Parts: sequence; C-alpha cells; structure tokens
Amino acid sequence: MLVLGSDHGGFLLKQEIKKHLEERGIAFSDVGCFDENSVDYPDIAKAACDKIVSGECELGILICGTGIGISMAANKVKGIRAACCSDCFSAKFTRLHNNANVLCFGGRVVGPGLACMMVDAFLDAEFEGGRHQRRVDKILALEENFGK
Repeated sequence: MLVLGSDHGGFLLKQEIKKHLEERGIAFSDVGCFDENSVDYPDIAKAACDKIVSGECELGILICGTGIGISMAANKVKGIRAACCSDCFSAKFTRLHNNANVLCFGGRVVGPGLACMMVDAFLDAEFEGGRHQRRVDKILALEENFGK
C-alpha cells in the first residue's frame, strides 16, 4: 500500500494525485491534511513515515509547497529515503538507483499533469540493486553511525 500526505501547500495537488491513483486502482492511505487550513509539514511527514517504517505501507508520496521541507522532515526518520523531485527522470531513477521509498514534490512547483507522470515513474520503477546496493548500504551506514 501507498501512503499520501501533504500540508496545506500541497493539499489541492494531493487531491489530483488521489484521483489518479484511484483510476490506476492503486490502494493508498491518506494521513492528511484534509483541507487548506495551515498545518505543519513535519507532522504530516512523521505520520506518513511511521506507516512505512512499521511496514503498513511500502512507499509514500509527500507534498508541501516546494517539496523541500517535507522531504527534509521525512529524511530525519530512520529507514526513510525521501527524494524531492520535479521531473520524471529523477522520480524514476531515485527508485532505480537510490531505492527511495518516498517521493516528494511541491504543490506550488509541479502541476497536476507532471505530478501524475512523476508518480507513475516512481511507482512503476523497481530498485535495480547490483552496484547501486553498495551505495544504498553506505547511506544506511551513515544513518546508523549518526544515530538517526
């Protein structure tokens, strides 16, 4: 299952992503926010990442105004590899080469058409492993060594 989350800056785009996922028949859990009232993106990132770390969800999509803040917050959670992307190539290759488990982008940066294409690129790609596994292992070692 996929987990979705946004702050108020990403709420409207998240609604478009939800429609797209429903059309594709992809199950998701929405951890908020549920309207355009101001919320703090670290709270949304934590709620979504908790579902990934617990194993309830495999992947996540997080949206704030720029995608930057929510990706920074998500990356503070041990076991999360969040990537802020604004193009399909990066969204695809962050899964293929970095084994990212969270895609982040900005509701004020990316339009709905591109966002849906990025979601597809991210979800349809699978980690290639091989030489990339060594690099992901080094990322995990950094996480362990610095006590996340």
